[in-house]
Amino acid sequence: MPASGVSAAALAARLSAIGLITRVEEHPRHTSVEAEVPESLSADLWREALEVVADADRFGLHATSLNDRTLWAVVRKAVPTTGDVG
Repeated sequence: MPASGVSAAALAARLSAIGLITRVEEHPRHTSVEAEVPESLSADLWREALEVVADADRFGLHATSLNDRTLWAVVRKAVPTTGDVG
């Protein structure tokens, strides 16, 4: 598993530990983590969740008018070197 996958798996485990259901997906340039956020999530658990995703390269919240909320985070994969540049 690439380093980004390990980091994303650690984020997912931390989100799961606070009770969120997570998904981890590998993409060509990054690994993503998504967690469904229930309406009943307390303010303290929201803070914990935000502290977790703050360790990612990017994060955000997707919310719909149907009260569906998905917290997402992205961990970029390292760009392979192709030789000397200069």
